[in-house]
Amino acid sequence: MNDSQETQNRAADYLARRLYEAGCRHAFGMPGGEVLTVMDALARAGIEVTLARHENAAAFMAEGVWHRTGAPGILIATLGPGVLNGVNAIANAHQDRVPLIVISGCVDADEALTYTHQILDHEAVLAPITKATFRLTAQGADIIADKAIGIATEGRPGPVHIDVPISVADMRVTLPRLRRRPDAVPMQPAAPQAARDWLAAAERPVMIVGLDAVNEGAGETILEVAERLNIPVVTTYKAKGIIPETHPLALGGAGLSPLADDILVPLVRQADLILCVGYDPIEMRPGWREIWDPAEVKVIDIAAVPNDQYMHQATMNIVGDCAVSLAAITHGVTPRATWTGGEVAEARAALARAFPTDDDWGAAAVIAEARAVLPRETIATVDSGAHRILLSQMWTSHFPRALLQSTALCTMGCAVPLAMGAKLATPEATVVSFSGDAGFLMVAGELSTVAELKLPVIFVVFVDASLALIEKKQRERQMVNLAVDFGHHDFAAIGRAFGGHGVRVTNRTELRAALKVAQEANTFTVIAAEIDRGSYDNRI
Repeated sequence: MNDSQETQNRAADYLARRLYEAGCRHAFGMPGGEVLTVMDALARAGIEVTLARHENAAAFMAEGVWHRTGAPGILIATLGPGVLNGVNAIANAHQDRVPLIVISGCVDADEALTYTHQILDHEAVLAPITKATFRLTAQGADIIADKAIGIATEGRPGPVHIDVPISVADMRVTLPRLRRRPDAVPMQPAAPQAARDWLAAAERPVMIVGLDAVNEGAGETILEVAERLNIPVVTTYKAKGIIPETHPLALGGAGLSPLADDILVPLVRQADLILCVGYDPIEMRPGWREIWDPAEVKVIDIAAVPNDQYMHQATMNIVGDCAVSLAAITHGVTPRATWTGGEVAEARAALARAFPTDDDWGAAAVIAEARAVLPRETIATVDSGAHRILLSQMWTSHFPRALLQSTALCTMGCAVPLAMGAKLATPEATVVSFSGDAGFLMVAGELSTVAELKLPVIFVVFVDASLALIEKKQRERQMVNLAVDFGHHDFAAIGRAFGGHGVRVTNRTELRAALKVAQEANTFTVIAAEIDRGSYDNRI
């Protein structure tokens, strides 16, 4: 099509075309009459529309695709209950920096004056949990689509909402040309000399790396700087693997496990220079609040936006691209001996002792066995709960986005759809999902989706018939056991009922065999790992 003389298309076609240009090839959601034209336009543009069983799961499938392709995810939701069903996952995308395009249908403004069935103000609902919200217009369809992609992907990524009135979606529009804004290009910053001086003088520097650095692809620069200046690297859970966790300078993920924090926080407090790279403490828990005083230790904070969260403060805030800024402030800095007392090696050894892999059976044994059996390049997803805290410490990530999870909002029910999206985008990858039994029950209906998509995903379920993390907290506070236990269900049978394989395992040998068979299967496998709820005690 000639951009200088656009032939007549529906407004929805211009939206779909821009999403295709952005690399989008998959959209997920539940249809309703109000979004049929949008769905048709997406399909005609070359974007596959997948029917999910719930909008919340659909959004996480879209996120899983984004992690594997880099293209924004697409959630389709019909008016009223469809949009509201997606609120949790949209809020998660906002907090976890996911570029999610949320397309909802709505009735025309004139009709809404008298017709109220299922009508609510989508823009008002979603404005607090999105970067922007638009109502599509016919003549501005190309502009709104272009704005949505730019806002969703630039700076700190996040969700953008487009409400599409029924008549606008169908309206035929002739545009003289497609209007596109050029991509934003980060400038090479002028590095503050003070930052270089601090780095040159540091004897105990530490780097704390977060999600912005992953989204901006800063891993190569972070590894080069860490190795050249001998700086140990602590990451948030979402940034795990930004340098290989087998590296002697890698100290793994932090923020949720008191056992890990008891090792990592004292090390950070010994530092004489703290270098925060793309680090947003939205992933951290109270144990990390104000663990340093910028009046006593030099702190350099590099991030996409100014630091306004006040959980930590810095001596110097650098707003800009993580890799470019880090390279600029470390350029020409002469390496020196750091951490000469062996503190970094000891911290790594202490973490290994805190999370041993040799349990006979239990949650830790399930994780250790899976990591040993599954390929190095496996993409893992994990739900929220006690198992996530333990797995995030024990699962060795060799590259970024190797372990996908909800880290800011910590929402349950995310692991299964995240795994489905990741597998759909990269069929050649081995993808495994780890869920607690409660979280798995939240999204069990999506097994019908994965069966229809013919995706051989491996679903590992920790079966202890309890909300184990909350039950543990009740016991520790000497409270009565209340609303944390539920029935003991046959999850292997649930897998078989939906057309997949289902296996119940009670020891390492059974689990190892099940994982090996699952890797060769042509359909999904549910592995129900029966464990004792006490297997998390003194382990997280």
